[in-house]
Amino acid sequence: MTQDIAVERQRRWRLLLGGAAGDLGPLGEDDQRRDSALTGLYGGGGDAVDAGGKRSAGLGGSSPVLHRWLGDVRTYFPSSVVQVMQKDAVERLGLRQLLLEPELLSSVEPDVSLVGTLVSLSRAIPERTRETARAVVRKVVEDIERKLADRLLAAVHGAIDRSRRTSRPRLSDVDWNRTIRKNLRHYQPDQRTVIVQDLVGNSRRSRQASLRDVVLLVDQSGSMAESVVYSAVLGASLASLKAVDTKLVVFDTEVVDLTEQLKDPVDLLFSTQLGGGTDINRAVAYGQSLVRRPTDTVMVLISDLYEGGVARELQRRVRELVQSGVTVVVLLALSDSGTPAYDHELAAKLSELGAPAFACTPDRFPDLLATALRREDVAAWAEQSGIPVGR
Repeated sequence: MTQDIAVERQRRWRLLLGGAAGDLGPLGEDDQRRDSALTGLYGGGGDAVDAGGKRSAGLGGSSPVLHRWLGDVRTYFPSSVVQVMQKDAVERLGLRQLLLEPELLSSVEPDVSLVGTLVSLSRAIPERTRETARAVVRKVVEDIERKLADRLLAAVHGAIDRSRRTSRPRLSDVDWNRTIRKNLRHYQPDQRTVIVQDLVGNSRRSRQASLRDVVLLVDQSGSMAESVVYSAVLGASLASLKAVDTKLVVFDTEVVDLTEQLKDPVDLLFSTQLGGGTDINRAVAYGQSLVRRPTDTVMVLISDLYEGGVARELQRRVRELVQSGVTVVVLLALSDSGTPAYDHELAAKLSELGAPAFACTPDRFPDLLATALRREDVAAWAEQSGIPVGR
């Protein structure tokens, strides 16, 4: 067993070091293909290391070579590793234009990062590649919906229903858990039963009007690509609920209301324009104009807070919104990419104004939104969830 472990360690070091491995020994056929795929992207050590200490790359600019490389990495590495290698290939080797070729797009492992790249290149995608690009984006969108939509809808329904309790519910609307707890004092030991004197239930949602308003303001600067993708999908899921009136607004130095396109998140994503500057104050001003019922409104600003507009005006607007009764939440990122870079000073100031600022992964967004819809303390929820609020 000890010898097997030693052999496996040697094999892994050989793959890690590539051409610089010296006499660590030969590789099997499959490992040679793995080594070739790694060397093509990261270089192979030895002569492949440049003067700055970085590994050189060897995929070249040939579409057929890249196509074979994509096939190899999908064959010899797990999906999570493939996604990292694809992202590195695009960023390190300047392969963005090659990803506009249909035969290459059909070879890639679709993920949120790739969608961000395609959306940022949307205006440069040639007609012959457009449908392939949309198919890749739709696959990722559907995967996100499959993972998150049911949880989001259940969380929102639960938050809305619990906020509208009634003591005279229809039988089908009785909340039996709460009803039993409320009537435990009427427990009859002899009969071993609870005598129900007070019913607790949920009011029926009105078909004419939404019960809450949700305004999503999404920064579409280049660093927020993943957040834009998740916001589009989650916003589309929210828009399917009659109990919630959802608005989605994207911004850089301009503000664009994409609410009418929430029915199809793929169309919505291709309507965004990733990159450019940022005017958060202007976006919040537009969001403020959408508020009809302050105490029934949740405004979620998704931005890294690197403000290109007037930060003092932004703080004034946020203060006004909070004082009017709007629940304002600032998400420094809505992604799985870990702690983002953000303006710490502005995040702290907005948190002090009553608009807690923190990063949130997509899987936690349903619980976050439910907390906000119930008008509970979002900052306390974040702290309890182990999420540091902006300081």
